Amino acid sequence: MTVVYEDNHIIVVNKTVSEIVQGDKTGDIPLSDIVKLYLKEKYQKPGNVFLGVTHRLDRPVSGLVVFAKTGKALARLNEMFRTGEVKKTYWAVVKNIPKEPEGELVHFLVRNEKQNKSYAYEKEVPNSKKAVLHYRLIDHSKTYNLLEVDLKTGRHHQIRCQLAKMGCPIKGDLKYGAQRSNPDGGICLHARKISFVHPVSKRLIELEAPLPDGSLWKEFG
Repeated sequence: MTVVYEDNHIIVVNKTVSEIVQGDKTGDIPLSDIVKLYLKEKYQKPGNVFLGVTHRLDRPVSGLVVFAKTGKALARLNEMFRTGEVKKTYWAVVKNIPKEPEGELVHFLVRNEKQNKSYAYEKEVPNSKKAVLHYRLIDHSKTYNLLEVDLKTGRHHQIRCQLAKMGCPIKGDLKYGAQRSNPDGGICLHARKISFVHPVSKRLIELEAPLPDGSLWKEFG
């Protein structure tokens, strides 16, 4: 965990692929607890430290995560994420080149709880939710291609599922069609940028996460 931004109301960290945002059945220490400990030690706070989770990243995904340090910030950020006022930009490394270098993907996703996986359909089907994203091919190496993805909706495994449906599964993402896993157990999807109006001060916050370590990401640095 690396702190990218902090003020009296929010703290934004750069998550690694090994960290989970909130506790789950694995019992591993979640990122929220690590940030709480960081704040407790930094400010020598007695007792419990308040920290609100405003959104999540899948465990194998790296990048920016926003936490609220006050109740006021949490309530406002939750509403901003719900209404799409927070702009999130991801970088995804894929093997295949998309047919079009830039475009909008619209699918209807159905989540399978038992498999912890989503399925994309071209038309609306029962229990589906509309998913929209914009992608752009921004770089390539000898073997892989780098897509920049702007999320328009926030569905379960949306980027992973929609890019796979397009024929461009994310490197390392075995669940959605990648041929091989990554050595670190993660996938090459990185929450690269985030921008939003500060929930309290109302000034524009624009942040960018450093790229993960590794030779592959350095090719696109």
